[in-house]
Amino acid sequence: MEIDAKTIEQLGQRVADARAYLHIEEKASELHKLDEETAQPGFWDDTAHAQAVSKRAGNLRETIREYESAEGLFEDVQTAYELAEEDEAFAAEASEAAARLEPMLDALELSSWFTGQFDEGDAILTVNPGQGGLEANDWADMLFKMYTRYGEHKGWKVHVLDVTYAEGLGIDRATIQLEGRNAYGMLRSEIGVHRLVRISPTDVKARRHTTFASVELLPVLPDDIEVNLDPNDVRVDVYRSSGPGGQCVNTTDSAVRLTHLPTGIVVTCQNQKSQLQNKEAAFRVLKAKLYELEEAKRAAEIEELRGERMDNSFGSQIRNYVLYPYQMVKDLRSGVETGNVDAVLGGDLDQFIIGYHKWKASQ
Repeated sequence: MEIDAKTIEQLGQRVADARAYLHIEEKASELHKLDEETAQPGFWDDTAHAQAVSKRAGNLRETIREYESAEGLFEDVQTAYELAEEDEAFAAEASEAAARLEPMLDALELSSWFTGQFDEGDAILTVNPGQGGLEANDWADMLFKMYTRYGEHKGWKVHVLDVTYAEGLGIDRATIQLEGRNAYGMLRSEIGVHRLVRISPTDVKARRHTTFASVELLPVLPDDIEVNLDPNDVRVDVYRSSGPGGQCVNTTDSAVRLTHLPTGIVVTCQNQKSQLQNKEAAFRVLKAKLYELEEAKRAAEIEELRGERMDNSFGSQIRNYVLYPYQMVKDLRSGVETGNVDAVLGGDLDQFIIGYHKWKASQ
């Protein structure tokens, strides 16, 4: 990018704005207090609290580090620009540094949008097929793989909690837990119905089909969030895990199904290594679902956690994925679109996630 005095001024203003909207001084003060707490004897006696404090401190430290990196790079841009007045060789250095600074400032702006109670934390994402029969089952499987790859690209930990395979093709449902900074906040953009248009691989006449799948999202609740969950209200069933066949089929009764009797909520988990791990994961999902239900009853805050529920069918989609007669993915809220469908289905979702949050912030 070309550098002039106006560009330097604009970059400087963006750095100053970032310091303000990220509340760097307040974060530094909070981090100092948390570091003092972690240094106290007996800090790890309460493991759950200690882990929560350590995670919060890590997030603060990372935000401050990212801001200081951008601030330092801006100082490099300024210095190189000033030196370029005497030696033109520094002009290229100033341009290169400014080009690296722009996306850093964009990332800082993005992180500032995640101010919700659970935005910084982990997420539980579920994909369900909608209208379209076998084609919808296959589309749900494609989305499940897309989000798994996205989490891996982000460097997040991805845990498959539950996958129920459909007969013949695709899945009936899939639930994954994504652990990473701002995972819940970022993935709120994906809540809703996703529409696929393509030549169906199951249609012998090679006709074009339209099908749907929905994405639901829940936060992984911190341990200090109280949820009214009486174990006596939960029926626990164990059964043999299912799979696509062959070695993927479990030979032990490790899968767990929880039924919350007062509400009728059912949660299954079968992809962890043991029955105990599946039970713990299922209770984590059930706790999040009950919290969502309680919030809905209290103050209609359900839309903040999962978004408005819509029919899993035509006319309610948030994003279209067209593979035929042309190739395009388009978000119907932000207007972001691309012709590189393969990259999107391979997990390249940042342009849509960032585009959604920019659109949301502008509303």
